[in-house]
Amino acid sequence: MVRRSPEFRRLRVYAIDPSLAAQHETVGLNELTLMVPWESNPAIEGVLSPTRMLGPVGNYLEVVDFDPASGCYYAPVDLNETFILAQDGLNPSELNPQFHQQMVYAVAMTTIDQFERALGRSALWAPRQLPDSSVEYVPRLRLYPHALREANAYYNPDKKAVLFGYFQVAANSTDIAPGTTVFTCLSHDVIAHEVTHALLDGLHRRFAESTNPDVLGLHEGFADIVAIFQHFSNPDVLKEQIGRTRGDLEQQNMLAQLAQQFGRATRRGAALRDALGYTDGKGNWQRYKPNPSYLRDADEPHERGAILVAAVFDAFLKMYKSRIVDLLRIASQGSGLLPAGELNADLVNRLADEAAKTSGHVLQMCIRALDYCPPVNVTFGDYLRAIITADTDLYPVDEHNYRTAMMQSFFLFGIRPRAVRNVSLEGLVLQEGSSDLGEAVPPGIVPDLDNEIDRKMAYDRMQENASKVHAWLARPENAKLLQAIGIVSGADGKVPGTVSRKKGRPAFEVHSVRTALRRGNKTNLVPDLVIEITQRRTGYFEPQQQKVADKGKPTAKLNRGDFTFRRGCTLIVNPRTREIRWVARTDKDICDDGELDALRQFLLGSPISMQDAFHGPVAPGRVSNPFAAVHRD
Repeated sequence: MVRRSPEFRRLRVYAIDPSLAAQHETVGLNELTLMVPWESNPAIEGVLSPTRMLGPVGNYLEVVDFDPASGCYYAPVDLNETFILAQDGLNPSELNPQFHQQMVYAVAMTTIDQFERALGRSALWAPRQLPDSSVEYVPRLRLYPHALREANAYYNPDKKAVLFGYFQVAANSTDIAPGTTVFTCLSHDVIAHEVTHALLDGLHRRFAESTNPDVLGLHEGFADIVAIFQHFSNPDVLKEQIGRTRGDLEQQNMLAQLAQQFGRATRRGAALRDALGYTDGKGNWQRYKPNPSYLRDADEPHERGAILVAAVFDAFLKMYKSRIVDLLRIASQGSGLLPAGELNADLVNRLADEAAKTSGHVLQMCIRALDYCPPVNVTFGDYLRAIITADTDLYPVDEHNYRTAMMQSFFLFGIRPRAVRNVSLEGLVLQEGSSDLGEAVPPGIVPDLDNEIDRKMAYDRMQENASKVHAWLARPENAKLLQAIGIVSGADGKVPGTVSRKKGRPAFEVHSVRTALRRGNKTNLVPDLVIEITQRRTGYFEPQQQKVADKGKPTAKLNRGDFTFRRGCTLIVNPRTREIRWVARTDKDICDDGELDALRQFLLGSPISMQDAFHGPVAPGRVSNPFAAVHRD
């Protein structure tokens, strides 16, 4: 008899964070058992040095429990130890470092699984940039549960690691007992949020460059979306909140709140963020009312990200209410008004089922859209188009009108694409490819249609395929295709001298050629190749200097200038016919002076524009990792 490994490993974690155990009405909701994708050996992989140990370590993650403040390495947990396996992991504990390791591993693996199911491929971390400008495969993201003695947690792209902090509650705190130690590694939301930053960095490295007001906001807002909608996979919390709100999730509820303990411990008096509403100056909770002016007035990444989250959550509420209208009609005998008192337990269960299904669909829609975004200078409007197109592509029939709900909610919050003439679902769908353009990839491109393939092999094949696609597209006979997808080939000779060149022709870079194997209606598998192509141009803050440089003789090595202007596209290609199915491109191409000037004005006028999501220029009085500063209380 062949013995097979289990599909999942059961591990206990805090459902939200340890704060639920401090309140009588929520103590029963404190614990959650996660079904974590099974890895054969997420255990101790030996000793790196006499004092340095790793654990747990798996195919995607390695937990390094070193506390720099005390110089201490905490003993690693062995998740394969018999008693730990038999009890679904260690008991949740604020005092046990081994449980802290278990929790960051379990929540991170669950978050990775969400991405893999939505995108139809194995997750890859961003490669490490080496001094010689080459890149190196990164097999695992490192998680440091006790890396910082401060109220902070952040993803560090140089270390390829998430660093979690811990801190003591201030003596004048009224929400949490003064002196209590708060560990960010015990917040389900903080873990999911930061691991999402790492996953997004692995997908879209240029999404970290602040080239318009939305880019960093998308990084922050998307990470919050993933964290919030994972709440709905917790059946106990979901049913309790459904019962308490009588099924009306527009009321204040913990499902829409992020990092409750952290928010209270840092004297906010409430959760760190709330997708539904806010506490006014009088201490009263108020529901957000959709208003386009919010987006016009917001310029900080978390502020803009919060508007994106509010729009997505508003769409979720529309979908949820449409799915439960029949249940409420039955329960109210047609009046629409539920009887006074507690809801029937069966009704609570059915409402919770619908909320969980809807939230799962919304989360998958939001993640899947990442493959349909342009590779650089992404806006909230681009993201909306990506959501609509990706869902249309996989589910041509929108049975529950999810796409209409998304469009309506985004519009109510002032999020609209720039270059869309027909503001409708049909108008939001991306440009379709055409067989007239010919084949976008050469023969012999091998898609990874097996999700069980070794991740290093998948990475190597992606690099190899990117090189092949670049060579194919650079052939003179493909100039028409390049022009159609917004990539300048120089065929007309009108190319500024500041555009990057190779062998005298405008250069372009094929960032990646990824495989997507997604399941659509009737469980059919839809295979695709997702190809990202970009071009760059040197920009100058002085317009006159720009004109002089643009007229100069093109050279292979350009003056570094003051900033880099990028344009490009994402192609969704049928691997069998090798034809383009969808094109997601930036506004205008690399030669457009208007878009170049828009970037110049943004960089000169925005205090956050000179940094990316993780780094910024090091100058007196500035930190070397602004992303850490963005997350610092």
